Amino acid sequence: MARAEPIRRDWLAKTLAGTVLGLTLGLGCSAVFSVLATGLPLPVRAQLAMWMVAPIWLGTLSGCYFFADGWRAWRGLGLANLAVFGAWALLRQFLS
Repeated sequence: MARAEPIRRDWLAKTLAGTVLGLTLGLGCSAVFSVLATGLPLPVRAQLAMWMVAPIWLGTLSGCYFFADGWRAWRGLGLANLAVFGAWALLRQFLS
């Protein structure tokens, strides 16, 4: 019978990556949505942008445990944040 691998001890690093970088990723996605949805009335756009942060944040937090280790979680989510905030900056520059 195959022996199971021991539980990895980097769950704290993954949890912190999902918590911190998941929040910033959710905020960045909300900002990109807000820039792209200028055709919607402001109250509707603001409510949609506000309420989309929590599902993205919690989805990222729950998905961060699929990374092989804590360093990869920080690196992957950091790159995702750079991509989202870079897209937000470009959209803001060219659509405003």
